[in-house]
Amino acid sequence: MLCNLNDVLYDAKKNKYAVGLFNTVCLEMAEGVIAAAEETRSPVIIGTAEVLLPFSELEQLSYLILPLAKKASVPVVVHFDHGLTTKRIYQAMELGFSSIMYDCSTLSYEANIDELRRVVADAHSRGVSVEGELGHVGANDAEHGGETDSDSSIYTQPEQAVDFVRRTGVDALAVAIGTAHGAYKKKPKLDFIRLAEIAEAVSVPLVLHGGSGLSDDDFRRSVAGGIAKVNIFTDINNACAAASYNTYAQALGQGKTLGQTDVMRAMVAAVKAETEKKMTLFGSCGRG
Repeated sequence: MLCNLNDVLYDAKKNKYAVGLFNTVCLEMAEGVIAAAEETRSPVIIGTAEVLLPFSELEQLSYLILPLAKKASVPVVVHFDHGLTTKRIYQAMELGFSSIMYDCSTLSYEANIDELRRVVADAHSRGVSVEGELGHVGANDAEHGGETDSDSSIYTQPEQAVDFVRRTGVDALAVAIGTAHGAYKKKPKLDFIRLAEIAEAVSVPLVLHGGSGLSDDDFRRSVAGGIAKVNIFTDINNACAAASYNTYAQALGQGKTLGQTDVMRAMVAAVKAETEKKMTLFGSCGRG
């Protein structure tokens, strides 16, 4: 059943578990995620991000994800993650996405608030939930220096978080506590004290970006500390690619040649297994 963030995250916040956002770029990944949610009876958030659109265009992907969400017997939020332009954000809402994130975290504090406030008003009039980001989640690529914890000035400040949520009206807040996007080059050092202070101060559910590659203990402590939504892409993306490669390589070793249709089921199964693992770790199983 299609729903928005408010339908799933407040229960997660209250009962100390987290709902996973699993970004997808193809039908096999989407089927694996939804199958995992059905199997574990878990609420789930599925979608894509603006940086992923070169691999799967928003309109085409919506035709795959939205019907799966509406047919599912568990709550499914269809979310446009890290929207960087209002053009794409409004396109996602027009296509039927039930939730969006407008990422203005690289702007000044006041500009972040002003941009978000305008989008929140329009989104709420459509019944669409909105996630904002305060502070800035880093990157692990060479372009950004591969740094996740060297500059605490980009971390979310608890006292600003209260003002930010009040003035923007966002439904969920992505916080920067030491995570980074992509595959980690070194073990991140998460600021759990800061997380606890933010969770105590603000009323809306908190979101952890850069979740792929964290240790199980990092996840458990993050959820216990107030995180209600965790973003995952790299882990399921890698699992999908590995399943395709391993299935094809095994067949070649046996003197067989496979086509795309011969590896698709393995891709779905691999994404399903990795998603189920995360749902179990987040504590969302049986909550749907």
